[in-house]
Amino acid sequence: MTATAAAKATSAKSGAPAAQPTYLRHLKPVDELTLAAGERCQVWELEVPKDDACLSEWAFRFRQCYCPDSQLDLLREGTGKTRAQYLLELVFPDQAKAPGPGVRSGDFAELLIADFVEFLLGYWVPRDKYAEKGSRNESVKGVDIVGFKSRHEDQHHPDDEMLTFEVKAQLRGGKYDERLQVAVDDSAKDYLRAGETLAAMKRRFLNSGDQRAMKVVQRFQNAADRPYVLLSGAAAVLSDEAFDAAGLSATSTAKHNNAKGLQLVVIKGEGLMGLAHALYQRAADEA
Repeated sequence: MTATAAAKATSAKSGAPAAQPTYLRHLKPVDELTLAAGERCQVWELEVPKDDACLSEWAFRFRQCYCPDSQLDLLREGTGKTRAQYLLELVFPDQAKAPGPGVRSGDFAELLIADFVEFLLGYWVPRDKYAEKGSRNESVKGVDIVGFKSRHEDQHHPDDEMLTFEVKAQLRGGKYDERLQVAVDDSAKDYLRAGETLAAMKRRFLNSGDQRAMKVVQRFQNAADRPYVLLSGAAAVLSDEAFDAAGLSATSTAKHNNAKGLQLVVIKGEGLMGLAHALYQRAADEA
């Protein structure tokens, strides 16, 4: 790990400021789709970076979400495995054996949208759940992404915002599989499961001793007594082959209970599954 990479990594602690990831320079807005009821959906394109330094920084950030470097040697002690072996065999989703590739695809998409929400939309987005998986080849239950935005660190304000985002991925080719519609439908359930997600998030911060992060989460646990603005999001991360403007435009938000506060995002790109595999491999090799 280089000093430059460490400085640019997102802090896992209490939303401390971090530099925008270099790879986001390769993410550009390219279009806006109009859905049947007139809703707008932003379309972004991710160009796979060619620069080794950029990819190394991205892989470093990736690794910290699953296993911080400060803990890696302690955790692998007793296994007889190298750092790379430990990560590839016990931490990261499996590359070949099902359901590992699907979990890799989903985690990659979530972490991409987490960076989008944090660095382009301006929310603090905890990523601690990936390090607490009971099984590496399972997705974490609950709301995919939660972002927080507060006016004051120690005071609550009714204009504070919590943004919940659901993310679906189709990184390989094939016919578009209604990924955005599934994300919208899942987003409509977030108001039911947000409480459990926040409770689990707070517990993880308690166990890690991060009192400041606990207080941020706690501020959003009782909307009746401490009102805030609840916003929703649904995202689809698609390969160029799976991208279908007509299919995406057919997405309906009619049954969403927060349709007026719903943001729709599509990110497309060429070779995204290969990129995901390459990031996992680089994250292990450079540990």
